[in-house]
Amino acid sequence: MRLAVASADQVAYDWLVETDAWRWTGASGQVLETLGIAGMTCGEDLVRKLDPATHRARAEAIERAPSGEPFRIEYRLAGDEEIWVEECGACLRDADGRLQRIVGSMKIISERKRREDALAYRATYDDLTGNFNRVSLKERLARAVDRAEAEGTQSVFLLAAIDDLAVINETFGIDIADEVIVGTGRLLETVAGADSVVGRTSGNKFGILLEGCPASEMETRARRMIALVREATFETRGGRVAATISVGGVALPHGAETANAALARTEEALSHAKGGGRSAFRAFLPEPNRESRRKRNLLIGDQIIAALAEGRMKLAFQPIVAADTGAVVQYECLARLIGRDGEAMAAGEFIAVAEQMGLVRLIDARALELALRTLMDRPAVKLSLNVSGITASDPSWLEKLVAGLANRRDVASRLTVELTETQAIHDIEESGRFVAAVKALGCHVAIDDFGAGYTSFRNLKSLDVDMVKIDGSFVRGIAECKENRLFVRTLVDLARNLGLDCVAEWVSSEEERAILRAIGVQYLQGFAVGKPTIEPAWLVSEPA
Repeated sequence: MRLAVASADQVAYDWLVETDAWRWTGASGQVLETLGIAGMTCGEDLVRKLDPATHRARAEAIERAPSGEPFRIEYRLAGDEEIWVEECGACLRDADGRLQRIVGSMKIISERKRREDALAYRATYDDLTGNFNRVSLKERLARAVDRAEAEGTQSVFLLAAIDDLAVINETFGIDIADEVIVGTGRLLETVAGADSVVGRTSGNKFGILLEGCPASEMETRARRMIALVREATFETRGGRVAATISVGGVALPHGAETANAALARTEEALSHAKGGGRSAFRAFLPEPNRESRRKRNLLIGDQIIAALAEGRMKLAFQPIVAADTGAVVQYECLARLIGRDGEAMAAGEFIAVAEQMGLVRLIDARALELALRTLMDRPAVKLSLNVSGITASDPSWLEKLVAGLANRRDVASRLTVELTETQAIHDIEESGRFVAAVKALGCHVAIDDFGAGYTSFRNLKSLDVDMVKIDGSFVRGIAECKENRLFVRTLVDLARNLGLDCVAEWVSSEEERAILRAIGVQYLQGFAVGKPTIEPAWLVSEPA
């Protein structure tokens, strides 16, 4: 028994409580030396080694232990050095329950405690920033929601994101970006105050729980954080780096009934805030029709997936005609979903949902496949095809275009790829690379909805496109609105000076046709010149 105790790096003891006589059994000199109790002969010697809190906890554990039943307690010895001890023993009592004797063992568990503390830290705190991690923050958030509901108090939950962290990554490197993340977390803790909990929820995002904060103060507190980060610079190994944050917020408990709802709704608010540029704030606002809209979106998503899987997505072809002769010069391909009942769903009814649900890539891939097949089957036809902003940044779409053309420049020259103006100027460098890659294959490129994004002369020239399509909102009502006529004339002059073809969309009357032709628009598109048709005569007839 003595050998077994010693080999386990423990010491056993026998303590006669009445006389306070203490005897070691199978004692390990190394353990006793570490504990600082070598030569100990009475229980009072041990008490002097314990801090008051430890002594009380140990005394209470012994007092509660029934005769012959084991007790176990962990405690830290007094002193600067962190030494943790695990003591296990059994109390022997007389017939009246008075403590007579304790036999037990002691073991140093300092290393185990350090490991447990490290694991507990990692389970609670973010490794990079030292702020709470997502799990711990969510637990605190759940308790705050419950407390606010039960006690009728108010709190606020904010979600802050570092703007354009990818740019910092690309410019300075990941290590420097990490230092900016750490610095942002510290700043947020500083300005959030003692009533707050700050946690890192993902790469560039921090959740800030402001307990007891009324909804009326949410924007003030959020903008204070935005201003602090905007006015600070972070000292990094790569020099001083500036950053900004955008923030979304929700009031508790009325804005979110659970922690999951609070996280989701601040994500939604943050997304709206970032749409307004850097250093922006947006509060979540409840919408009565939100749930019904979500259900409708899910239904449309299911219809999209089913239509794609069953080959029920088709292209409708709308003619683009020469303004002077009325001759068709090409057709724009417009996506249509055909229901099982044979009814067609126009793109306006499902494209926005497809973009929200990440399905637009599948639609664009299918549209490309159908357009290329049509071009190969009909050598005399020219087509234009819209590409969403999500797809334009997806290399797989370009790979499909390259594979589909397979050195067929005769086909490529009859295809025009359309980008919306707002998506083109969102990231002018990325758009420039996309345009260059498409044109290198022999295709043409058009800017759709021209005028909606107010592209600068320099940006338009740098993109090297072939055609602009004037946004239909400026064409509609052009006969009655002098300002629209002036604006369209300005756009046409800009396009002419850059050597670009110009198409006017949404042409709906003969009067508009005449005005646009007089202004100098070369090509027209709209119901007045031709409606979209899934099976135009040239498609259903035998190819020439």
